[in-house]
Amino acid sequence: MGELPEDIVAGRNAVMEALKGNRSINKLMVANGNNEGSIKEIIAVAKEQHLNIQFVERSKLDNLVKGIRHQGVLAQVAPVEYVELEDILQIAKDKNEPPFIVLLDELEDPHNLGAILRSADAAGVHGVLIPKRRSCPLSATVAKTSAGAVEYVPVARIGNVVQTIKRLKEEGLWVAAADMDGTDYYEADMTGALLLIIGNEGHGVGRLVKEQCDFVVKIPMVGKINSLNASVAGSILMYEAMKQRRNK
Repeated sequence: MGELPEDIVAGRNAVMEALKGNRSINKLMVANGNNEGSIKEIIAVAKEQHLNIQFVERSKLDNLVKGIRHQGVLAQVAPVEYVELEDILQIAKDKNEPPFIVLLDELEDPHNLGAILRSADAAGVHGVLIPKRRSCPLSATVAKTSAGAVEYVPVARIGNVVQTIKRLKEEGLWVAAADMDGTDYYEADMTGALLLIIGNEGHGVGRLVKEQCDFVVKIPMVGKINSLNASVAGSILMYEAMKQRRNK
């Protein structure tokens, strides 16, 4: 019998306990055709909590847990608890600092997310926002890549990205996106309350999201390759913001 991955809970009782407890669940996976009895109850609780539910072939569950009895249901759990957006704003307030928040727009690679959390911790970011859909969640891989930063950088999951941006604008934050059609990043004022948006590894920041931004910044490049890894670009911009804030 194999060993269960640390970010997976398997079996009906264990999954129900995770749902009823304080575990932050990224996704529920249910074997196709398996929706009777306690499974039906599990699905109902998951829907109440607005969780992502996927119905998959039983063979996929078998491959994920390698011989451990799963009874047709798995939950992928986060290594730490997610927080709320209000918690992140309160952290900045408690430190008497203008909020410095990073939003990841459909970032998909767990290694990139882990590296961004590591840089965010070092650069004094108050919290990171990730959409509930089409984005990499917190996982064991993210935690490992972050070198422990996942324990110190609060992460909130958000619904509609555009609505979240509008909400933060009402809180007084300026919104900046990283994109190649922006101005050079060191010419932008990042000293105040700031929401910094890092886009997807392939297509960058979405059009609707970019339309909500107050300004767009780019990292000038003189080499043959025209883009940087998302976590590297994010690190450069976070450190520029930290430098400007400290100098001010």
